[in-house]
Parts: sequence; structure tokens; C-alpha cells
Amino acid sequence: MSSAQTDQFPNKVVLFSGHMIDAPDRKTPRFPPKREAVAAAAIEKTVAEIHAEQGDLAICGAACGGDLLFAETCIARRMRLELYIPFDEEAFLANSVDFADANWRDRYFAAKSKATLHVMPNELGPLQPETNPFHRNNLWMLESAARYGHEKVALICLWNGEGGDAPGGTQDFLEEASRRTMRVFWLDTRKLWS
Repeated sequence: MSSAQTDQFPNKVVLFSGHMIDAPDRKTPRFPPKREAVAAAAIEKTVAEIHAEQGDLAICGAACGGDLLFAETCIARRMRLELYIPFDEEAFLANSVDFADANWRDRYFAAKSKATLHVMPNELGPLQPETNPFHRNNLWMLESAARYGHEKVALICLWNGEGGDAPGGTQDFLEEASRRTMRVFWLDTRKLWS
């Protein structure tokens, strides 16, 4: 098989969904910034356990926190990376990256420079008023992963086991993914943070 064919047909497709870094004013902590190194190590260990490697495909969002930690791990492993965002880039950055301060905006652009960025309104058209953009983005990522066959797909979740702040979060993603793949790796933050 040529390298071009290998690029087109990965042996593994690894999806990720997980919490964003907590906003400075978040009342109930979920992913405190001081836990970033713990989360990064757990993600890296899990990607290694899946045996994902160069030429395999990684699919995730691009929010500060879990998404970008996963993206950085996959870039380091020389995997192909696809980032999926539910809004135009400036709106996405304002709502899902910039609030966390630190260097997340720079890390977003570093990941984007080594990835294929998919912007939902550009590729799927405008959002219908009754449609949740995050749920739609989750389904889009799942469908994109499935194009190579459900048997190749694994999902890594960085999640506290609780319902999200709104529909379309990690719990929603996990429920949808569990219908499509049995290979789910749940990084339970209640255990990771203890």
C-alpha cells in the first residue's frame, strides 16, 4: 500500500470529546486549569493504549482544555488531525477558547496549522433555529469518523459523569458514540482529579 493510500485509509480513527478548561468565574469546578497536566498525561496514555500511530486519524473539536490537549497528543504522534467547530472561527474562539486566558489561543492556531479545519456553517450550511449547534457538530464528527468503518473507531471521553451545562456536551457525545462503537475509553475526571 502506498503512503497516499495509507493517508486515505487509516487503521484507526480516534474521536475525542471532553470538558473545556473552567472559566475563571465558573461556580462549580469541572476542569480546573491546575489539572491540565493530569488530563494531558491521561489522554496521552490512552491514545498510546489504543496504539494509534502515524497515519491514523484523530477527530475532535478545538476548544480550550480536553480538545486541544488531545489534538496536541495526536500531532506529537504524527497522526492526521481533523478539527470540527460549530461556528465561524471568530465566534468559536470568543466562546470556546479566549475566555480561558493563558496561551490557549496560540495553542489553537498551532493545532490548526497541522490539521484540517472543518467549519460547520461553511460545510453543512446555516443552522436551523431548532437545532443545537453542539449536538449537530457531535453528529458530524461521528459521521466523519464512520466513513472509514465503525470497527476502526474509538472514542476517548474526558468527563465527570454528570450532565452538561447544555445539550450537545460530552454526555450527549458519549451516548451517540456508544450506539456506533463499543470502543469507548472514559477518563473519569472524578478519579483523575483525586
